[in-house]
Amino acid sequence: MKLSASFILSMILLSGLQSCKEDKYAGPLSPEASIATFDIHEAFEVQLFAAEPHIKDPVDLVFDEHGTAFAVEMPDYPYKPEEGKGRGVIKQLVDEDGDGQIDSSIVFAEGIADATSLMPWKGGLLVTAAPYIYYMKDLDEDGAADSKEIIFSGFFENNSEAQITNLRLGVDNWIYAANNGQRSEVTFQNKTEKKPINLQGMDFRFRLDKGQFEKESGTAQFGQTFDDWGNKVFTQNTLHVQQAVIPGRYLERHGHLSSKSVNQNISDHDFEMFQMTPPPYWRAERTQRRNKQYQEQELDRVEHAEDYFTGASGGTIYNGGAFPEEFYGDLFTGDVAGNLVHRDQLVLDKNGPSLLARRHAEETTKEFLASTDPWFRPVGFTVGPDGFLYLVDFYRQHIETPVSIPDDLKEEMDFMNGENHGRIYRLVPKGTGVGKRESPDFSKMDAEALVAQLAHDNGWNRTTAQRLILENPSAEPVPFLLALAKKENPKAQVLALHLLHSMDALPSDLVASALESEHWGLVKNALVLAEDFPALREDISEKINHENPMISMQAVLSLGNYEDNSVIEKMAGVLMEKGSNKWFRTAILSSNAGSGLQILEELKEQHDFFESSEGWKNDYLKEVSHILGAKGEEANIKDFIGLLSSLEGENMDHWKQIALDNLKKGLELSKDNHSENLTAILKKLEAGENYGEFPLQELMTAL
Repeated sequence: MKLSASFILSMILLSGLQSCKEDKYAGPLSPEASIATFDIHEAFEVQLFAAEPHIKDPVDLVFDEHGTAFAVEMPDYPYKPEEGKGRGVIKQLVDEDGDGQIDSSIVFAEGIADATSLMPWKGGLLVTAAPYIYYMKDLDEDGAADSKEIIFSGFFENNSEAQITNLRLGVDNWIYAANNGQRSEVTFQNKTEKKPINLQGMDFRFRLDKGQFEKESGTAQFGQTFDDWGNKVFTQNTLHVQQAVIPGRYLERHGHLSSKSVNQNISDHDFEMFQMTPPPYWRAERTQRRNKQYQEQELDRVEHAEDYFTGASGGTIYNGGAFPEEFYGDLFTGDVAGNLVHRDQLVLDKNGPSLLARRHAEETTKEFLASTDPWFRPVGFTVGPDGFLYLVDFYRQHIETPVSIPDDLKEEMDFMNGENHGRIYRLVPKGTGVGKRESPDFSKMDAEALVAQLAHDNGWNRTTAQRLILENPSAEPVPFLLALAKKENPKAQVLALHLLHSMDALPSDLVASALESEHWGLVKNALVLAEDFPALREDISEKINHENPMISMQAVLSLGNYEDNSVIEKMAGVLMEKGSNKWFRTAILSSNAGSGLQILEELKEQHDFFESSEGWKNDYLKEVSHILGAKGEEANIKDFIGLLSSLEGENMDHWKQIALDNLKKGLELSKDNHSENLTAILKKLEAGENYGEFPLQELMTAL
């Protein structure tokens, strides 16, 4: 058969275009070939745990009390599936021959839209799948879920990269979930008498054993984790490690803080990372275009296509017992765009009440693990019953959401390429043998054995025992918990004390004893528990000037539950000593005692607060003025204006400008509930501009 010249030419052109496309974007590798591209810390190696066809598009992995592994698949990413057509799957992963690798899987649940995380609970699984959190359970023991109950509803669902996810059981027995600060009107389906809560700007936490749910600090995206003492750190794309410095319950006490953002970037190396893959064609091209635009507009801005965190994901603190001791407490974070795993050492920041994340000495120019395989997408981690760290690899050609890529570049990108791939790896110390590792069946343990597990060196054992005790509250564990709480094992003591508190079986003398511990983490948790014991108020007060900033700030937060004159005096003293630190300042302002008229009077009379105008003082007065206005209490506002009138000297106009400007902003928030007098004051303030010269007598007359 003779082919025409035009046909031959068209075939050559088509072949060339296909070759060009393949050159731009590499193809997939087998699991073994992909592992061969890993450059990992010299003390570790990578073992394959699961791969296609048994797992595809994995985003989370958990182990239940039997040691059974469950993974959730998210094949719809990055697109929103049509109503009722979600393809998400939850699978039980089975190692049939005991060689340490998964040989088969059982579908636990399927047809789920946007399922992103799992947590074992009462023999079933809690599942985040926006707009819901479900509870699913296998009732007839055939491996598949027969029951699917909606527990919470109303979560944001318009962007799969910013939805409810990352279920974590905290040491305080609350279950935490990442919400990325998205606006959500969340309803507890079993508690219809409780009003929905708006999560805008915050994360979420709940207790199924107590029927409670509330806002929580932070805007975790895909990755939140807790240390042994309850400090929350989280991941958010370019910011690979932030800490929520103050828990949400304190920020909500009077409800009038102008901002409830307490996120702190705790990295001492910011955005820098060391990837081994070149940037994909689309990213390099987009970056080149953007930088050209910035130059043409004469903007002082540069975008980086590589070696900067842009897809940080799944930050997890390693609390297992199988790594060398120096790795315990380290934070492992994937970057799905950089095809790597970053490691941070978390230490106390001596200059403030937060943690500090820093690189280890051997990783100042390289990462803990980096790959030359551009399909390697480390989205998350979990510590297993064996104490090893399991790494979840989504394994796709493209991971970026299409909405952020120019249309012409998207034309030659298949965002679903790789949807039939997926891997889960086990990170182990070098020389660790391959094979199945048996774990005890916690479901068969009696109360004494469960409590003993709270002192285990592997965090998975501790958390699993904690969860089972929490799920089935009874008097049986109490004597064993009381005994454990008295032993010198801070990690176990923290869990024992919180569990006793949940059972209404915590004696105050145990809390008082814990307050005298030499371990800061135990003292910090004891301060939280002491809030429920009025007799321990002075014990709390004694810690406000502790040399450890974590302890000192928790004492300020806990003492802020009281409002009498002695507390106001102490708050004023702490403010003068530590007010230059914004977190101590916020901790004080979160309380009624630290944000009212009385503390301003105390600061004026006893501390000469208004004699100088340092920046932190300006910030403090701005917030107090805003809070007083937002509360809208006429008597306090009248006395506040009177206090301003009593100021003398050259700083008076300075303070008036700050106070009245922010009083106006607060009043604008509360105007729907104003008296005639407050309405008149707001109108006068809205008509003014230079408040430093504003005649205060006009306001006094209105009152």
